[in-house]
Amino acid sequence: MRPLRVGLIAPPWVPVPPNIYGGTELVVDQLARGLTAAGCEVTLFGTGEATCPVPRRWLYPQSLGTMADPSAELAHVEAAYRELVGVDVIHDHTLSGPPWADLHPPGTPVVTTVHGEFTPEMRELYTVAAAAGVAVVAISESQRCTALEVPVAAVIHHGIDLVRYPVGRGDGGYVMFLGRMHPDKGVHRAIEVARAAGKRILLAAKMWEPAEHRYFAERVEPLLGPDAVYLGEVGGWRKLELLGGAEALINPIRWPEPFGLVMIEALACGTPVLAFPEGAAPEVVDDTHTGFLCVDEGDMAAKTALVSDLDRRACRASAERRFSSGRMAEDHLELYRRLLDERPDGQSAALVTPLPAEVPGRIDGGRATGSSSDSWVRSV
Repeated sequence: MRPLRVGLIAPPWVPVPPNIYGGTELVVDQLARGLTAAGCEVTLFGTGEATCPVPRRWLYPQSLGTMADPSAELAHVEAAYRELVGVDVIHDHTLSGPPWADLHPPGTPVVTTVHGEFTPEMRELYTVAAAAGVAVVAISESQRCTALEVPVAAVIHHGIDLVRYPVGRGDGGYVMFLGRMHPDKGVHRAIEVARAAGKRILLAAKMWEPAEHRYFAERVEPLLGPDAVYLGEVGGWRKLELLGGAEALINPIRWPEPFGLVMIEALACGTPVLAFPEGAAPEVVDDTHTGFLCVDEGDMAAKTALVSDLDRRACRASAERRFSSGRMAEDHLELYRRLLDERPDGQSAALVTPLPAEVPGRIDGGRATGSSSDSWVRSV
C-alpha cells in the first residue's frame, strides 16, 4: 500500500514555520513534520516564504501579515483546493476555506482545525462547514464544550518536536512571560504577580498591531522597571534559552483560551507553568506537579515562591508523554483513516488517483477569487 497523501493548507498571514510569532503556523509545521516521520507524503500549501521541509505550493510569494485584507484568504484557499486535487485527505487550517463546499474536491475528506475561540460567529461558520461534510477538530476538551451545536469529530491536543526543546536548569534568576502584547494575555497581570512575589520578570511579546501598541503604552509600559523588563519579540534559540533559564512561566490568562501552545513549550524546557484554571490550562498543567493552577493573582504570587520545589524533570516528562509532535501526528492519522473508511464509495486510500506532477501552472479558470490580476501557483 502506498503512503497516505495529506494536503495541509496553512493561512497566508505568516510563514510556516513562523519566523518568530505564529501559533497556528508552528502547529502546521509540526504536524507536517510529524506526519512525514510517520510515513505520509505531505504537501503544504502556504506562502512562498515557507521553509517547512515538505513539498510546498503557494499563490502568494510572500506572507500577507496579520493586518492584511481577510478577503485575500479566499483566493489563497481557492488555489489550494484546486492544487491539492488528488491527495487522500485535505487538512485546512484557514477560516475561509472549510465552509465553501464547492471548493472541496469531490470524494476527498476535508478536515479543519479550530485554532481560535468558538464565538457565535465562528460556531455559525463551522456549522456550515460541518454541514458540507468537513470534519471539525477541536484542540482541547474545554474548547469542544463551547462548540455547542457544532459537531466535533475529534479533540486533538497540539504537539511539538521535543528534540528541538532543550531542558533548562531554571537558574536565570527570573520568571518569564511569553506571548502577545494584548490584555487577553494578561501581560500587566504577569508583572504585578511577579512583583508581588519579589521576582524579576522578563517579558517577551509580539507587538505588531495598533491595539497591541496602545495596550503596551497604557497598561504595560508604566509598570516596567529593573524588575520588569520588556525584551520585545523573541524566537528561535533565544526563546528556548529564556524559557529554559526561567524559574517559571507566568501565564495569567483570564479567559477560556482554547489551548495555549506556550505552556507546552515551557514544559518541554522543564519550566513549571503558573496559570488560572480556565480554558485548556487544566488539560496542560498538572497542578502541584508541573505547575500550579491558581485562584487569583494573590494566589499566583504566593505559588511563585513554591516553583523551586517542583521537579523540572517531571515537566519535561509530561511534555514527552502528552505533547509530542509524534503523538499529535498519530491522533490525526487515526482521524484521517476513519474518514477514509467512512467514505460512501468505500474506496481505500491505496486506490486514490496520484497527485499531478508538481510544476508551476496557472490556476484553472484564469483568475482566482478575490484577485485583481492573473494568479499563478508555484511549487518546490
